[in-house]
Amino acid sequence: MARTAGRGRAPEPPEMPGAEAVDTQPIDTANTPAATDPRVARSVPEGLDEFQLVEYRPEYRVDLERIRFSPYFSRLSAVTQVISQSGAGLAVHNRLTHSVKVTAVARAIAVSLAGDWGERGALVRDLGGCDAVVVQAAASAHDLGHPPFGHLGEQTLDRLARERFGLEEGFEGNAQTFRILTRLDEYDRAGSGLNLTSAVRAAVLKYPWTRAEGDGWTPGSGTPRGLAPRRPGEGARKFSAYTLDLDDMEDARSAFPAIGSLQQTVECSVMDIADDIAYSLHDLDDFYRADLLNQAAVSAEFRTWIRDRAALARIPREDLLRARRTPGHGLELLRRRLVSHDPWVAGDDAFGESVARVADEVVDGLLSVPYDGSLAADRALAVFMAGWIARLQHSISVSRDPDVRSGHVSLDAAAFHDVAVLKFLQERFVLHRPDLALYQRGQASVIERLVTSFAAWLDDDDEVRRAPRRLLDLVELAAEDYLKVRDRRPGSLPTTDASALRRYATGRGIIDYVASLSDAQAMSVANLVSGASERLWDGGQGL
Repeated sequence: MARTAGRGRAPEPPEMPGAEAVDTQPIDTANTPAATDPRVARSVPEGLDEFQLVEYRPEYRVDLERIRFSPYFSRLSAVTQVISQSGAGLAVHNRLTHSVKVTAVARAIAVSLAGDWGERGALVRDLGGCDAVVVQAAASAHDLGHPPFGHLGEQTLDRLARERFGLEEGFEGNAQTFRILTRLDEYDRAGSGLNLTSAVRAAVLKYPWTRAEGDGWTPGSGTPRGLAPRRPGEGARKFSAYTLDLDDMEDARSAFPAIGSLQQTVECSVMDIADDIAYSLHDLDDFYRADLLNQAAVSAEFRTWIRDRAALARIPREDLLRARRTPGHGLELLRRRLVSHDPWVAGDDAFGESVARVADEVVDGLLSVPYDGSLAADRALAVFMAGWIARLQHSISVSRDPDVRSGHVSLDAAAFHDVAVLKFLQERFVLHRPDLALYQRGQASVIERLVTSFAAWLDDDDEVRRAPRRLLDLVELAAEDYLKVRDRRPGSLPTTDASALRRYATGRGIIDYVASLSDAQAMSVANLVSGASERLWDGGQGL
């Protein structure tokens, strides 16, 4: 693992001494040409040693290694992607394997853009560049903030943060990722997180605003993805930084003056696209292997829409919603949503072509032959996945002035619709299953039990000193953050009363702590704090 990282990059790697040992003492890089590049700036300046300077662009490589050596990154191997490994009983994707594959897809796109010396590549450089290592670092980090039990855990923590602790910003996985990188996961000094470069910090900001900035926006074609509230008054549905971490977000994005205030950096757009590609295909891989996709039911949905698309287009939306499980209705609702929200890229003809393509290659192709675990089945699946990934990776457009709902880097129209239809297939035929919903409701109760138990523990004056040390540390970090915000941005807080801020800090610390657990740790600790476990020492590492 790289030991330190600095602000500057030597333009050419220095020659290494022949038989001499490498001097690994930090070297002052303040006067190197790259020292003035704001992309490599860190919150706390550091030096590079001679060993690190051998590599081209060492600052970003150090960032990548800090993320990959982080315990938060290792934890992803035990966090649910879509369906729990323990629940499925299969070797399904988890957050770590998903992140590894997002990284591979993102790197391929980034290398293509960075190596383009034509008009497209010149535009990318004008917008701040697209370094493949920055993209890999962002892709590796993008899911660090996801709590136990996938999106269900995220929704449960958001509700508890709001209702139990009065935290108006609730919980959001993307904002939690940024908080981990800049505050919670410390490298070699207190108070500066992993101390990453501006480029990498900016590249994880998929939704570069706070929750409060969503007030006043309504869903539709004129609103950036994720900015409109789910319900009026709730703030942005998706956001990448809590108010506690707003200074860090603004500092990172200041290195990219060509990027608009509601736009992703180029490197962030690449990571976001890679996430969509991996999600749409690798979860299909899981569900196919697990025999969760009923080919007859899926075929009925697709064939009915293709046959009756003109008649379905005339049905009132309310009637479609009431009978959304009727074959063809789900795809028609998806078509209307895409055309309404994303007219910059979505269209009836492109949607119809995508439905036909997925029906032919996925429904009547892949799903027509049940997965039997044979080597031949594995080869067929690998060829299928590789072909689709390669096509989507090469379906990339770059725009200087993109639509408000698009990044500077985006999928072309055909690929955009393909990804949307693939996601629909999985959501409609797996994620909406009643048996999965029943299992997930049980997992939600685990999260609620943890939050309730830790809140009661910290309220107990006689027992609080025996609470987990990390939990107490996270509460103190949050308390420091609230005081800083009170001094710098008092108007961004609901109150500046010290006792109220302390209560908010306790809530935020508990949420930070529970969100940092793996699925298994959450189950184990919940059983311990509720008295359901008789195995006294099993929770040692979990605490």
